[in-house]
Amino acid sequence: MRTRPNGFTLVEMAVVLVIIGLLLAGLMMPLSAQVEQRRIDETRKAMDEITQALIGFALTANGRLPCPANPTVASGTAGAGTETNTGPNGSCVSNPGVVPWATLGLNETDAWNRRYTYRVTGSFADGLDGAGAAGATPPCGAPRAGVSFELCSTGDNTVLAAAAGATLASNIPAVIISHGPNGLGGYTSTGAQIGVSGDADEAENSDGDATFVSHTPTTTFDDLVTWLSPNTLMNRMVTAGRLP
Repeated sequence: MRTRPNGFTLVEMAVVLVIIGLLLAGLMMPLSAQVEQRRIDETRKAMDEITQALIGFALTANGRLPCPANPTVASGTAGAGTETNTGPNGSCVSNPGVVPWATLGLNETDAWNRRYTYRVTGSFADGLDGAGAAGATPPCGAPRAGVSFELCSTGDNTVLAAAAGATLASNIPAVIISHGPNGLGGYTSTGAQIGVSGDADEAENSDGDATFVSHTPTTTFDDLVTWLSPNTLMNRMVTAGRLP
């Protein structure tokens, strides 16, 4: 009697390898999603730290928000990551730019190695004391020496739910943006800007004006947007005795 040899045939081994490949492919997709979610979480946490650093900067002897850094200056070059407040009366050279990471002592880039876009209202970041506004609500009173803004000061940034959509927040002193996984509109550490997105909502976040868009991610929109609430800023300034 002839006995069947032990072991797998080539066909059987091929079938097993195909099955293993399918299983691994199925596992890789969730793993990739987990990695991306971790990057998003890390970046959101870093953006919260940026917001707190902006408030801390204002609470100190600075009495103002920092100006943006020049986004086109490469890392390691003189002036990289430092605020550009060399305009008249210590005003910002440009209100839009990138977070001045060196000035604030923060990391330069998000989890995708792109700089954070940052836009500040000029009157919150200049070297002039706030100007009193008669009859303002809330009342301003006399300008506080060494503070660039007052309780009645309003920001000029606006965040929408979509380009030309409903307003989510207005009168915002400062906005911070991570351009997300695709990076479109953001700047790298070399000072180069990644191509502008064809998505109207993403394009709104990199066109240099005072209007921004924030909503849940889509196939073409993955920006992360946060802003410094004027109420939060004013409350912290009052608690610290810097205002009114």
